[in-house]
Amino acid sequence: MASAAMPTRDDFAKLLNETLGGEKEGFEGRVVKGTVTAIENDMAVIDVGLKSEGRVPLREFASPGQKAELNVGDTVDVFVDRVENHQGEAMLSRDRARREAAWDKLETEFTAGNRVEGVIFGRVKGGFTVDLGGAVAFLPGSQVDIRPVRDVTPLMDVPQPFQILKMDRRRGNIVVSRRAILEETRAEQRSGLIQSLHEGQVVDGVVKNITDYGAFVDLGGIDGLLHVTDISYKRVNHPSEVIAIGDTVRVQIIRINRETQRISLGMKQLEADPWEGASAKYPVGGVFKGRVTNITEYGAFVELEAGIEGLVHVSEMSWTKKNVHPGKIVSTSQEVDVSVLEVDEDKRRISLGLKQAQANPWASFAEKHPVGTEVEGEVKNATEFGLFIGLDGDVDGMVHMSDIAWGVTGEEALNLHRKGEMVKAVVLDVDVEKERISLGMKQLERGGVAKGGAGAAGGVNKNETVTVTVLEVRDGGLEVQVGDDGATGFIKRTDLGRDRDEQRPERFQVGQKFDAMVTGFDRSKKPTFSIKALQIAEEKQAVAQYGSSDSGASLGDILGEALKAKQER
Repeated sequence: MASAAMPTRDDFAKLLNETLGGEKEGFEGRVVKGTVTAIENDMAVIDVGLKSEGRVPLREFASPGQKAELNVGDTVDVFVDRVENHQGEAMLSRDRARREAAWDKLETEFTAGNRVEGVIFGRVKGGFTVDLGGAVAFLPGSQVDIRPVRDVTPLMDVPQPFQILKMDRRRGNIVVSRRAILEETRAEQRSGLIQSLHEGQVVDGVVKNITDYGAFVDLGGIDGLLHVTDISYKRVNHPSEVIAIGDTVRVQIIRINRETQRISLGMKQLEADPWEGASAKYPVGGVFKGRVTNITEYGAFVELEAGIEGLVHVSEMSWTKKNVHPGKIVSTSQEVDVSVLEVDEDKRRISLGLKQAQANPWASFAEKHPVGTEVEGEVKNATEFGLFIGLDGDVDGMVHMSDIAWGVTGEEALNLHRKGEMVKAVVLDVDVEKERISLGMKQLERGGVAKGGAGAAGGVNKNETVTVTVLEVRDGGLEVQVGDDGATGFIKRTDLGRDRDEQRPERFQVGQKFDAMVTGFDRSKKPTFSIKALQIAEEKQAVAQYGSSDSGASLGDILGEALKAKQER
């Protein structure tokens, strides 16, 4: 029988490679269970069933900041990096094992949206490192807390929940948030707290933040907004004038929006409302002292008492200063007397007048300077229709172009005077309601202004027939004067006669005299005359005296008799 061939050196090498190769394919890159066979210094010796044992640092069996609790005989999971290194030992890693196991678990929790527990153990640029049971995650600085945290030391090495924001196993990246957990917890607390609150409830809170428009007050886990207009009934320009951060304040809940979890608060609602009974306290027409609190383009606000302010519109600030910014009439904090013009308690509005609390200069002028009084003043302005004269009491009077001078046109009369010139005039009319003063300058030259009682001017009465002298011939009529020094007045073109041919002013001459009837008086108390009215009146009188319904006399006969009778007299 032939003997078996003896194995060669190459056969032994091949057999060894096959054996080791099989082990490599079955172990490397996998997490396997092993048994602790010994603990030498800071290393644990672990048998995973390979030809040789491996060594793993003890620190890999402990959580950050903790001591490893490991004993001989314990079964542990380790990751096989290599079956054998150059020293013939297996290359094992507890960290890699924990990391792989952790990744599997974290992916499951991330997919389900669950929280995970971790420990902050290191600080890196832009944030911190977190151990999630073997996997290392990045915690951005902005995700540590709801508000910026200056010192993170108390939060380190303490197990706490985190929310995974994103993870990439291929790149080994995990980003977590502690802030998301806090916000969710706070939202739950807010929801529970807001259910316990109701509108009208009075609670205490702490001022957390102050802005231009109000303050945020912590009510014990939920914030409410105290708007600047609800801090006090009096004017508050900025919340910091009344409250400060950290102050404990008593507030009333005004409104609750349970959907948005927004709460509106008020402090003034706990005070007595000064507007109750304001109409009785501040009757229309009453004059009260107040303090200017604010000045705008359209007026000034005056505080009558704490919580009650009224507006003095720019049109009610001065009798004489028109179109002037309110700031040029009053100043902030100035004490002023104001008159109440209107009160609306429902809308919490009071309209005030500054000028009404002062004497009306137009009424004062009318009292001191009745019609016919001679005055003197400076020409303040010359317009296309007359001159404005500055008078006593800071008021202006106007001389119409037709009342500047005799015998010249209005345009020529305007050219006789210049701005700044001192002139004399006579008061023709004062309209207090319309704030107008009418003056005449030519009336001082001849005849003056009409003076007389009611219904009379310069000794003439309505419907009286007088003899007048033509002073000026105009296109629109005649300027005439009664006698040599009587009242002056005007005859319109249409009153120069009954017939159209008689209504021509050019048929009259300056100095010509004729009879006319006084038909009335204009607003300046100057009489108005009419030749036509006189003709009609004489005709009626003749018909009444000489005519008869059955005499058969003609109108010519009647007028002839009337003229004859007049001549005989």
